[in-house]
Amino acid sequence: MASPALTLDPAKFSDPSLTARGEARAAVGLGALRTLWFNTGSRCNISCRECYVDSGPRDDRLAYLSVADVLPYLDEVEERDGVVAEIGFTGGEPFMTPHILPLLSLCLERGFGVLVLTNAMAPLRRHRTALAEIGHRFGRRLAVRVSLDHYTAERHESLRGPGTFAQALEGLQWLVEGGFRVSVAGRARWDESDQSLRQGFARLLGRLAVPVDAADPASLVLFPEMTPGRDVPEITTACWGILGKAPETVMCASSRMVLRRTGAEAPVVVACTLLPHDPRFELGATLAEANRPVPLVHPYCAQFCVLGGGACSIG
Repeated sequence: MASPALTLDPAKFSDPSLTARGEARAAVGLGALRTLWFNTGSRCNISCRECYVDSGPRDDRLAYLSVADVLPYLDEVEERDGVVAEIGFTGGEPFMTPHILPLLSLCLERGFGVLVLTNAMAPLRRHRTALAEIGHRFGRRLAVRVSLDHYTAERHESLRGPGTFAQALEGLQWLVEGGFRVSVAGRARWDESDQSLRQGFARLLGRLAVPVDAADPASLVLFPEMTPGRDVPEITTACWGILGKAPETVMCASSRMVLRRTGAEAPVVVACTLLPHDPRFELGATLAEANRPVPLVHPYCAQFCVLGGGACSIG
């Protein structure tokens, strides 16, 4: 049970304009849209403890995206300014969606760089032959980020379940052998320094001959921990100067995510990959409608982005 001192005050993160102390809440405007994410659905082949977005084998809150869902957004990007450099696919587990291969091909054929987040387990394994063909056609423009919560089986499996570590490593090695551009995503929840984690991952990846530079934050991404209900400061407009941080460095300043809720007639655009279920972050049906400031009105805004310095894109 959390200590009362660590429990989030329910008055915090409630008003989009003001903090619980009556100070002006920070908001982040969209500059250049650099990364457009597509959430391919909330289903995942495993149920993880402390999943950031609470996905799982029976979670159907978000529907699988189809090519027809995605096409209008690619058209809108090209019609507007074409500055999007990267298309990201997340979930759930993206390789669960029956449309993942046509979606990857569509975005790559349009000339975008593509990043897919995956646990590299059974869903990816089912698509290996076709995925290898896509990798051969498009080479380094397709990047795959594999989730490894820790460099030891014990800690990784404490979150993902028995046998998941070996399966993820086997999938990672298959991607490397196939010539895919790979990176790894770990978590910083453990009682270890950043340096210790990177050294541990370096030993593991070196042993497996996986060409990921564990010292490079873009190659080994260590996501800040996010704990629902834990007390964190609200981000005010004054915080930018106090922290020496620019709002342009926060993820929602350069990215948006498209998803479709189960039963909905059409997709919508949301502000953040980490908050697909919070209606306060739903911005509209089009990218044009979603081009408006995002109030930092969720604890994850502080834990992950502003104080944690986290980001999901490649760069």
